[in-house]
Amino acid sequence: MKTRTMLLVLSTLVVSSSASVAAEPGKKSEVVKSGDYELILPLGLQADSAYIPEGNPITSDKVELGRLLFFDKRLSKDDTVACSSCHNPYHGYGDANETGVGVGAKVGGRNSQTALNRLFSVEQFWDGRAGDLEDQAHGPLVNPVEMAMPSHEAVVTKVSGIKGYTPLFLKAYGDDQITMPRIAQAIATYERTVLSGNSPYDRYKAGDKNALSAEQVKGLELFEGKANCATCHASFNFSDEMYHNLGVGWDPAAKKLADDGRFAVSKREADKGAFKTPTLRNVAERAPYMHDGSEATLHDVMVLYNEGGKKNPHLDAKMKPLGLSDDEVDALVAFMYALSGPVTNAKPPASFPQ
Repeated sequence: MKTRTMLLVLSTLVVSSSASVAAEPGKKSEVVKSGDYELILPLGLQADSAYIPEGNPITSDKVELGRLLFFDKRLSKDDTVACSSCHNPYHGYGDANETGVGVGAKVGGRNSQTALNRLFSVEQFWDGRAGDLEDQAHGPLVNPVEMAMPSHEAVVTKVSGIKGYTPLFLKAYGDDQITMPRIAQAIATYERTVLSGNSPYDRYKAGDKNALSAEQVKGLELFEGKANCATCHASFNFSDEMYHNLGVGWDPAAKKLADDGRFAVSKREADKGAFKTPTLRNVAERAPYMHDGSEATLHDVMVLYNEGGKKNPHLDAKMKPLGLSDDEVDALVAFMYALSGPVTNAKPPASFPQ
């Protein structure tokens, strides 16, 4: 794991910017300082949990370059798929398909995870095989069922052939050399500015007791208590950043898992069928759910948890039947909607370099 860069945490009144969302008047938010760049966090997010690699500080020019690359379909083999195709800003930076769909309508094996609040996450992908966002950005570009470029060298050649990108790399890096590490760094930097906070939940926690409905308050109490959700969907970003087996994908007839999950990376028997806990920020916008997209609605997800997951030899010890009533399940679903807030820096570019 890379060393976390030193961050300066400031308490300040939030002001609107391209990379921030204003909280209610008088509410305080935190700031992540990286080099000479200040990233104002939406209400509810915590600067001391931010991760920025020492070798890739945030700059305004790098953010803008990364935004263009993130939305540019020309980074794919046939100019039809961008990062944003599967991490759609209009779908909670996730994907409406059960599993990702790439070049030539090829279908991947896993649901596309949200790109929201990656500032607070180190390992990436459902199985954590990428060490950070920079590492993650390399993968989809050359995956044959995603963006399908033949090699990273081909990506560099293609981007270099778009003359309008050359001055943008010069501004972002101090010279006009275009390399794969720089492409990945720019995309990762942009993603770290895509943040969700200032939700009804955050405003409720900040003192606005009218921010949640009575049913959502009941859902919050269940979330933190009887339903045991907060055990894994922990802290302000609603993720423990760990891996758990819920039994999703278990075939009882064949007595096997459809996807080994974290085991493929760790080779630990206990990690079979374990997948990373996703953030619940803006989760109501991101159906379908689970690593395979097998749960169509939030209600379906709550029913799965209420039943204690699907029994299999590697089921997480935390998974137990919850004994929730129908009204309690509905209250938890209602609370999930209280976790949606405005997203910073989400507007797609109006045009691209030529």
